[in-house]
This record gives sequence, structure tokens and C-alpha cells, in this order.
Amino acid sequence: MSIYDSIGGASAVRAAVDDFYVRVLADARLAPFFTSTDLNHLKAHQRAFIAAAIGGPEVFGGRDMASAHARLGIGEGDFDAVVGHLVGTLTGLGVPEDTLGQIAGALAPLRDDIVTMPRTERAG
Repeated sequence: MSIYDSIGGASAVRAAVDDFYVRVLADARLAPFFTSTDLNHLKAHQRAFIAAAIGGPEVFGGRDMASAHARLGIGEGDFDAVVGHLVGTLTGLGVPEDTLGQIAGALAPLRDDIVTMPRTERAG
């Protein structure tokens, strides 16, 4: 059984994405990244991405992660904050610990594509 099926399929992914963006937009550090973003479009895109990444039937047709995030100036701390909100969301929805580990394993390799600020700027 895929992770997608084990967490409850499309309805679970929708609930996770909705809760995730409530958390992210309430975070003063992260909210500025989304000031001129069409959130309905972004949420639909995120649902397709997550579903595809965890074995759902959706086909992700978006840009690659490096292209999608290149102009945003995302640092290590920003990435870690987003991951923290994702873990909080999934934990709050009752996703089992071993499934969280599988999801983290699938998403962790994206860090190098998403974090775009030079290391010297991230250290401060």
C-alpha cells in the first residue's frame, strides 16, 4: 500500500495542504514569501505535488523545484521552518511516525533545490 493510500488519499492530502498553509501563513518569517501568490492555485499545485510524491495517482506537471524556488531567496532556516510546519501538520492529522519518516525521506533531497541563499548569507 502506498503512503498516499495509508494516510487516506485525496481527502487527507487536501486537509494536510489546507492546515499546512494556515500554519505557514501565520509564521511571520514565512508569510512574506506568499504576499503576491495566488493561494488557491498554489494549494492545488501543492496537493498534486504531495500526492504524486507519496504514491498517489496524481501526475505532477509543475516546474522542477530549483526553477520554482530560484528567485525566492530561501535560506536554511526558512526551509527548516517549512519542514517543521509540515511535520506539525501531519502529526496533528494522526500520520504515524514511520510514515512521517518515509515522507521526510522522499522530500529531504529537495533541500538543495529549494535553498537558494548563499551559505555565507544563511549563517547570519
